[in-house]
Amino acid sequence: MTALPQTRDALGLRARVRGTRDQAMWLATLGFFGGFAGVSVFGPLVPKFKDLLDLSPFAAGMLAAIPALTGSLLRIPFGAAVERAGGRKPFVALLLVTNLGMIGLLVLLATAYPDSMTGTYPLLLLLGALIGCGIATFSVGIGQVSYWFPRKNQGGALGVYAGLGNTSPGLSSLLLPMAVGAMGMLGAYSVWFAILLTVTLVYWVFIKDAPWFQLKSQGLAVPADQIADLGGGEFAPTGGAWSGLKLAARIPATWMLVFFYFLSFGGFLAFTSWLPTFWSSMYGTSLAQAGVLTATFSLLSALIRVPGGLLSDRISIRYALPGNFLLMLAGSLVLSFSETFAVSLVATLAVAAGMGLQNAIVFKLLPRYVPDAVGGASGWIGGLGALGGFVIPPVMGVVTGMVGGTAGYARGFLPFAALVILALPVVTVLSRWSARNGHGIG
Repeated sequence: MTALPQTRDALGLRARVRGTRDQAMWLATLGFFGGFAGVSVFGPLVPKFKDLLDLSPFAAGMLAAIPALTGSLLRIPFGAAVERAGGRKPFVALLLVTNLGMIGLLVLLATAYPDSMTGTYPLLLLLGALIGCGIATFSVGIGQVSYWFPRKNQGGALGVYAGLGNTSPGLSSLLLPMAVGAMGMLGAYSVWFAILLTVTLVYWVFIKDAPWFQLKSQGLAVPADQIADLGGGEFAPTGGAWSGLKLAARIPATWMLVFFYFLSFGGFLAFTSWLPTFWSSMYGTSLAQAGVLTATFSLLSALIRVPGGLLSDRISIRYALPGNFLLMLAGSLVLSFSETFAVSLVATLAVAAGMGLQNAIVFKLLPRYVPDAVGGASGWIGGLGALGGFVIPPVMGVVTGMVGGTAGYARGFLPFAALVILALPVVTVLSRWSARNGHGIG
């Protein structure tokens, strides 16, 4: 590639760069919104599938969580792929696989639901795994937005991207059961697929990679100190996908942030998929009512991430990390022992607020600790962290089955509370590590 002199002539390259920061942020948000809805494909309807297929609590938890498995694990390689290919190609690939999974689900619903569903549990798991690929768009979008925005504005941009994109499961939890009641299962999922396909096409047509990647594709190499003048962020990727993963893996802070994200975002996925079953089994709510309650949790956790991201650009987060964990701990403990509907509802909202605020902080810290491998770090954090959405619901199901009765559904939240307790000393370790390495914790 041809290196560019650091002169005013280099600024003329801005004409070669297509798109803007805001355009990239909003299109990435739209794409993530569409892909992330996969986490709620089965969650709101697990009680119905549970009855049709006579599922145990563990099997129901697996069905609710299966989209999070592929959605989590694929975040690692696809997030790292941003370092080499930019965001557009890996993002589109994930959305296309998600569309393929939805087509398979529609065929199953058209030919087997509800009278011939016996034996379809393995197929539902497979389709859930395909649909969950859309969840992996998150780590791609993190890298994409980060390379578009300078560091001083990344907290707000990532807060908008993650916060508004995260409203998708809440809206799906709210609207999907209502649509099923009005149009039937096949009609409701057909509308959901039409929205997903539209989002995929809009993203595919209009999204542009960050300036560094655009100019690279034209055979031009831009010095890092000129990228911001061309409309991007300050950082340029330093290697390929795997080198970014390796570099991020050598930094201890990466793994501490993975654990934090396992609890905050993985917990968000887990609660979003499990709460419909909890509300209907513990308090006897209808499918639509359980959807509204789950949507309240999910939307609060998502929307509070926007101001959380903006605040992380302006105020110290020294006390926010442990404070948010304590909020999550208090809410989950109350939820584990409450037998009163109103108390349980307030407890879920406390957990939602703690999770949403913590999610915003984790990805604000990422560019500070791993500035040379943002894509690789976002892959590890987004992938292994989001794996909590797959691991936690079946564990809740096991505890529920062991305790038995309606109280078992409340006690199922105890394993999550125990994990949050383990996170509190890790915050202290991170603070000391950052001080030794000159990062500070803000």
